[in-house]
Amino acid sequence: MTKWLRNIPALAVAMAGAGIIGAAPADAKVEGDTIILGSAISFTGKYSTNGIHASNGYDLAVKRINEMGGVKVGGKSYKLKIKYYDDESTPLRTAQLGERLIKQDGIKFLLGPYSSATTTAMAPITEKYKIPMVEAEGAARSLFTKGYKYLFAVLSTSEQYLAPVIDVAAEIAKKAGKKPSSLRIAMVFENDPFSQDVRAGVIDAVKKHGMKIVLDDKMPRDLADISATLTKVRALKPDVLVASGHSKGAATAARQIKEMKIDVPMIAMTHCEAAKIIKKFGSSADGFLCPTQWGETLAYKGDTFGSAMDYDTLFKKTYSGYKNVPYQAAQASAAVMVWKDAFERANSFDTEKVRQALSETDMKTFYGSIKFSKAGNNIAKPMVLRQIQKGKFKIVAPLKWASAPVEHPRKVPGM
Repeated sequence: MTKWLRNIPALAVAMAGAGIIGAAPADAKVEGDTIILGSAISFTGKYSTNGIHASNGYDLAVKRINEMGGVKVGGKSYKLKIKYYDDESTPLRTAQLGERLIKQDGIKFLLGPYSSATTTAMAPITEKYKIPMVEAEGAARSLFTKGYKYLFAVLSTSEQYLAPVIDVAAEIAKKAGKKPSSLRIAMVFENDPFSQDVRAGVIDAVKKHGMKIVLDDKMPRDLADISATLTKVRALKPDVLVASGHSKGAATAARQIKEMKIDVPMIAMTHCEAAKIIKKFGSSADGFLCPTQWGETLAYKGDTFGSAMDYDTLFKKTYSGYKNVPYQAAQASAAVMVWKDAFERANSFDTEKVRQALSETDMKTFYGSIKFSKAGNNIAKPMVLRQIQKGKFKIVAPLKWASAPVEHPRKVPGM
């Protein structure tokens, strides 16, 4: 049975397949010695790659916490368990499943879905029913301007993802005796809340340095072909190309940049690790700049997993096929750890007491520091910029964590 249906009785599966919902037994928030967390996440559809990465991160943290004695509340130890549903990468379905988890299944504590779009659909549901949600995959800054009281996010917001690339380009220009304002920027973004926020951050950085945007394109809805954009890039010859379209968009961009032998001195895109572009495209991915929420070489450390490198080792041992651990998985594990910490500090399963404990979170973890603002976003952890150099990710910014200098201009294999 597939993972996202494993906690649903066979009768419920059959009824769901027939479009009938309502007769399955409901889970309580706590069953015996088990705390049930719920998540509607993307196991199918365009976000499925990252949805699976995130669920692997959730599951690894649950396994680790349970092996270490579980969650201690009221003098008793509890195990964690996650009830999953597949939201099919569709925000409307996410909202429907949020209602189902809360109203039918009795879930009182939620983990977020994958993507800003689906998290945006889920947040009003959890707010409506006053159910706390710790999310790890919705980075859109618009999520934290609505006044939500029950939404808590462990990750940095999306406007921070690619803006550092523009700052790096400006520094390189200065060192070469050029004015940053002379640089020409090309952009292509998916038309979803996350990528459009990434775009807004890039535009702010471009304006700060007085640079010129020569191309501002949108990816197609299916994220399957951006050759028209890349044809324009070839003609315009920009100094920097930035792209964002989750894992599918990153894979498409990397593939077509290789196929079309696009020669731009600096190329940056989100979701490099999750799209496995090193494994798929080899040396043609060298030189790409990739923002990340987390890296295994960072000096982060916590009680549950140890160091960032310890987590990296355990994840690869647990799940085969990963050359690089996606930050989507790491931050998902961090979200589960936040729940454990909040339950134990609240010493209660009362949702309001637990919500208050969440708001007072102040943790050091393998993923970095976690502390929430009043808006619910994590204000204690910066983004990191890595570059693919000879098939490996090297941290190049911020400088205090850099393991290598930026290689510029990017060399195009075969040219």
